Amino acid sequence: MSSPAIRDLVNLIESLPHTVQLQVMKHLRDYIADLQDEKRWDTAFNRTQSALVTAARQAKQQRAAGQATPMNDNQL
Repeated sequence: MSSPAIRDLVNLIESLPHTVQLQVMKHLRDYIADLQDEKRWDTAFNRTQSALVTAARQAKQQRAAGQATPMNDNQL
């Protein structure tokens, strides 16, 4: 089953010389891999967002209570 967008893409690519088709496919593979990576990142971020909010609130409370210490960039 093919969507109209897929059929249009196939028609566009088929109209190109073979060497250009290969270049387009490489770019498409890279682009799709980037999209999939972004989706994985978004999923991971959404899964940990509540923990990040909790940690930020705790850090803010510690700072307000004078319990926070300056971060030493050399120890990172």
